[in-house]
Amino acid sequence: MLATQFDNFEKGSLFRSQMNSLLGTGVFNADGEMWKFHRSMTRPFFTRERISDFDIYDRNCDISLTQAKHRLAEGHSIDFQDLVSRFTLDSATEFLFGKSVASLSAGIPYSPSSGKENASSFTEHASNIFVTAFQEGQILAMNRMGFGTEWPLAEFWKDNIAPLRKVMDGFTGPVLAAALEKQEQDLKQEKDTVNDEDLTLLAHLVKHTQDPKILKDELVNLLVAGRDTTMCLLTYSFYMLAEHPDVEKRLREEIFEKVGPTGRPTYDQMRDMKFMRAFLNEVLRLFPPVPADARTNNKAVVLPTTPTQPKPIYIPAWTTLVYSVLNKHRRTDLWGPDAMKFDPDRFLDERLQRYLIPNPDIFCPFNAGPRICLGQQFAYHEATFYLVRLLQQFAGFSLDSSANAKPPAEWATSEGRKAIEKIHPCSHLTMYVKDGLWVRMKELDAMGI
Repeated sequence: MLATQFDNFEKGSLFRSQMNSLLGTGVFNADGEMWKFHRSMTRPFFTRERISDFDIYDRNCDISLTQAKHRLAEGHSIDFQDLVSRFTLDSATEFLFGKSVASLSAGIPYSPSSGKENASSFTEHASNIFVTAFQEGQILAMNRMGFGTEWPLAEFWKDNIAPLRKVMDGFTGPVLAAALEKQEQDLKQEKDTVNDEDLTLLAHLVKHTQDPKILKDELVNLLVAGRDTTMCLLTYSFYMLAEHPDVEKRLREEIFEKVGPTGRPTYDQMRDMKFMRAFLNEVLRLFPPVPADARTNNKAVVLPTTPTQPKPIYIPAWTTLVYSVLNKHRRTDLWGPDAMKFDPDRFLDERLQRYLIPNPDIFCPFNAGPRICLGQQFAYHEATFYLVRLLQQFAGFSLDSSANAKPPAEWATSEGRKAIEKIHPCSHLTMYVKDGLWVRMKELDAMGI
């Protein structure tokens, strides 16, 4: 469905109609020639040379962790999910558009249990208004999927996502307008001397199309990819560090060995951090950023036999198939009897040879086949860089139980991970933690480390 019969499966008209108000004709909602266009436009911007420039990460990481230090010094917990969402948004916009939207400059929120109110300068900051609309839009889009083909009846009188998309376009509008104006000036001056290697992705897009709808749609799609996926990875990384202090200790030891207590990690140093990569892979296994997806077959197909499905399955044309990456990543028949357990060593010890090497398709946090995420190495680099800086400066990670949303009560008697979760994992297009991940940590200097 994702690889060997890729041409027989597409996003499909139902999925496109459900997501159109939010994603439009962007890469995540496109098929055929439109998908190929978006793919060809973005591919050149994820070469090793481009994604190995860590200055963007360094700047935004420093601002992010400084914000955390100030809030912790006040005696309050911080919403780590919010913190890294700002880090990833600012890093993504600077990398993709050439200019950060500076969401970190708004500050970070106080927890509901702190007794402190957020200032109007924070709540009314343009980036916060955008993020709220962005989040609500994704939730509403996923709600449509629950109604299947009948979803238009639930929005008979109005499109619930349209006003939210208008807010999003208002936020990205100035960035797009500046890029279009620059392209127009270059055309008037017959200026085409800029090396493509010096262009941002947005400038590259504008050079090939000035269609405002295509450009606006793609900006929203790029922000889903650039902000939400790495935010999810970093959020659940902290959650696992708080739950597994032995893993935190091993990661810090590896970081200090490879980079030192204050050094800035290089590309080669990060590649050499075997336990760090195993840790990130284990987070991605249990908490994949995109936990489920769907495809529609454009012709009748037969799905082949598998060890758990001894007979082939006939699928009539135009059937919508929903598949769960999250369930696949947690199956004991694919990962072993300890599949629900968080254990980064499964990517390093004999379990790697037993399960993943013979069957690499059991691990697909970045999709698979021709639609595999072009930015997966960007995500690994960004997450690794942030965690290196975090673990160089902080320790003693813990959850603020007074501020975090509790899982549903019925989870306590469920099987699998639901029974042990301390927070409430949720998803729209991507996974997140309900009401934020409120945490505490201590600066290493203060702990005498």
